[in-house]
Amino acid sequence: MPKKYPLPHVLVDSLYVSAGALLMAFALKSFLVPNGFLDGGVTGLSLLLHESFHTSNLTLALLLIGTNIPFIIMGYFSVSKTFVFKTIISVILLALCFTLIPFPQFLDPQHLAVAAHGGHAEHAFQGAHLPQAFDRILLSIFGGFFLGLGIGLGMRGGCALDGIEVLALYTLKRSSFTISEIILGINAILFLFATVFVGFDVALYAILTYYIATRTIDYVIEGLEEFTGVTIISAHSEEIKRCLVQELGRGITIYKGERGFLKDSFEVSADVDIVFTVITRLEVRRLRNLVHTIDPRAFVFTHTIKEAAGGVLSRTAHH
Repeated sequence: MPKKYPLPHVLVDSLYVSAGALLMAFALKSFLVPNGFLDGGVTGLSLLLHESFHTSNLTLALLLIGTNIPFIIMGYFSVSKTFVFKTIISVILLALCFTLIPFPQFLDPQHLAVAAHGGHAEHAFQGAHLPQAFDRILLSIFGGFFLGLGIGLGMRGGCALDGIEVLALYTLKRSSFTISEIILGINAILFLFATVFVGFDVALYAILTYYIATRTIDYVIEGLEEFTGVTIISAHSEEIKRCLVQELGRGITIYKGERGFLKDSFEVSADVDIVFTVITRLEVRRLRNLVHTIDPRAFVFTHTIKEAAGGVLSRTAHH
């Protein structure tokens, strides 16, 4: 690798990347490709080319590699050499898993009917032996879920199995648009082309698949358990600090500040300890009640923390 990392970190990253490639290949081969579904991003572009020109699965595997190459090059300039190395390995591994592993294929009734009547769609024949038919919406949802799970695990391993994030980051440095706006614009164009070349209904399923995939990626990257950061400003900060530590069992951080500066007495202020702590969502109500009991006029505000680690952070919610 371009840089030396501790062996445990390398093993964990390798596990994430391998699992991500495997799950993404499973989503493509079992749900999306057999039913002619699309996704957003670079993967969606590969699927759109595959559906438009009716290519083989081997060609799709090559498309997955080829469409990612420009974004891998962008990643070299926008991210790091290590990222590029991991991404190259992950994309090749994805193509191998998709080509070599005989994943089961789940078809909707429409494609089963095509296969039963001698249709010429290659993916219909591949799944025709399966006795089970699935609703198209379920296929789109679960395809998006496993796709997002794979991409998210790959990102946790330090790579990009779908290069649209790299393109957005690369463009961000050269424009006034945000990453979200860039990704939305790229996918809007992709879904528009999908409407023209493969049909309006396929484009709608592609939007659903992409939405489910992005939500799953968020959960994988940011963590299933959202923590809440709480900031408390009160004249009774000593009692509140003791309550948080002794009763809630939480670690706290203290900022030194001033309170006062009211409209009618702007010159009047006093030193105050600003208390900050991190709790689970289940503990927000209890904390507010405890603080209100000590100081009904305390200023308390919260914000969501997607992932937290280290320090004195208990993951067991106290009721």
